[in-house]
This record gives sequence, C-alpha cells and structure tokens, in this order.
Amino acid sequence: MRTLPINNKIRELRFFAEEMTQHELAELIGVSRQTIIAIENCKHSPTLEVAFKIATVFGQTIEEVFQYQID
Repeated sequence: MRTLPINNKIRELRFFAEEMTQHELAELIGVSRQTIIAIENCKHSPTLEVAFKIATVFGQTIEEVFQYQID
C-alpha cells in the first residue's frame, strides 16, 4: 500500500499530551477515531480544517504537525 506524501507527528504529540488517546483527540476535533488512525498512519490526508484543529489542540502550527514530502 502506498503512503501519502504527508507525514505527521500526531502520535508523538499525543504521547506528550499526557498520552491522549486517539478517541480523545477525535472527540476534541469532531471526527471519528478511525479518521485519526488513518491520518496518524499516513493513510489519509486531513482536510485543511481538520489539520488546523489538530494543530490547535496541541498548540502547534500546521507546519510543526504535518510535513509534506516532495519526491
């Protein structure tokens, strides 16, 4: 399976946020846990709105959370 060119550090941020669960993050931003799993595992690119929400939860900028890989 091909991974997307957008990497992220969501797992790391959840760990340092008192080991926030995927479910807790999903509830905070209004998506399903499955969506968080797919984004975290680079199987799904978040919408711009979801990316902003995730970054805001962790007090980060989008660029600090998500990295775009150019081939």
